[in-house]
Amino acid sequence: MTLALAGCGGPLSTLAPAGEAAQAIATLWWVMLAGSVVIFLGVVGASLLPLVLRRWSAPSARAMLIGGGLVFPGVVLLALLVAALLVGDRLSPRGEPGVLRIEAEARQWAWTFQYPDLPGQAATEGVLHVPVGRPFEVQVTSRDVIHSFWAPRLGGKIDAIPGHTNVIRLQADAPGIYRGQCAEFCGNAHAMMDFVVQAHSPADYAAWRAAQGATE
Repeated sequence: MTLALAGCGGPLSTLAPAGEAAQAIATLWWVMLAGSVVIFLGVVGASLLPLVLRRWSAPSARAMLIGGGLVFPGVVLLALLVAALLVGDRLSPRGEPGVLRIEAEARQWAWTFQYPDLPGQAATEGVLHVPVGRPFEVQVTSRDVIHSFWAPRLGGKIDAIPGHTNVIRLQADAPGIYRGQCAEFCGNAHAMMDFVVQAHSPADYAAWRAAQGATE
């Protein structure tokens, strides 16, 4: 059990959220876990019910089929669907004014990040610089094969597809460095295709922008 729980921690853990999107995903994970436990207990209970009630009137096969096979899983799955839809809405890009936009280009086996609002569209290799507490949208594409952009502690993953741009909305709630990884097998060096998201405090982010030649 201890060894299994150890797999839930670390810098790539989705259960240690550090942003709004990641928190929504972690909440959905716990909801899904609770739903699966309820279904499991329901199935086990339905299996044991005839044994418990064999001295009395056991429920009919029709009642078991309708109640245990349709009503019970239908109610649980409907609740899980509603929870998933609510979380999915929080993760979707909204096109809000003032949202920081960053372009991410994947290639075998590295990431390049460009900042359209900086002079000359300044670029960084392997490090994505963002401010704390401000939502940002990453426009993800690929130069060669399909990759996948994923910073687990900040949010979900999204594919990087050649000739197509996908957008993911993220936010970091605290300063720090958050690891990211390509989550789609893309060649022999796939495991080495990582990156980091460096979340700056407002003052440090302003200083970083100034170092790139930007003015507020």
